[in-house]
Amino acid sequence: MANHKSSIKRIRSNAAKRLRNRYQAKTTRNAIKKLRGTTTKADATPLLSKVISMLDRLAKKNVIHKNKASNNKSKLTKFVNTLS
Repeated sequence: MANHKSSIKRIRSNAAKRLRNRYQAKTTRNAIKKLRGTTTKADATPLLSKVISMLDRLAKKNVIHKNKASNNKSKLTKFVNTLS
């Protein structure tokens, strides 16, 4: 166990940040699955903008890599454009 006050506080703050990051990443993955499950373009379009926003936020905070966010956005946009 850490001895310094600052390192103990750092352990606590890291745990809180880790929980928040995991929650946001899982929420984004669920939103992606929901978007992939849509069948009409009218349903998918508003969802796409929310998912893209979530991916950008995760990439900005380095929860996921920026290229992974970019790849996901590209694939999801292609998917929505193929819907009728």
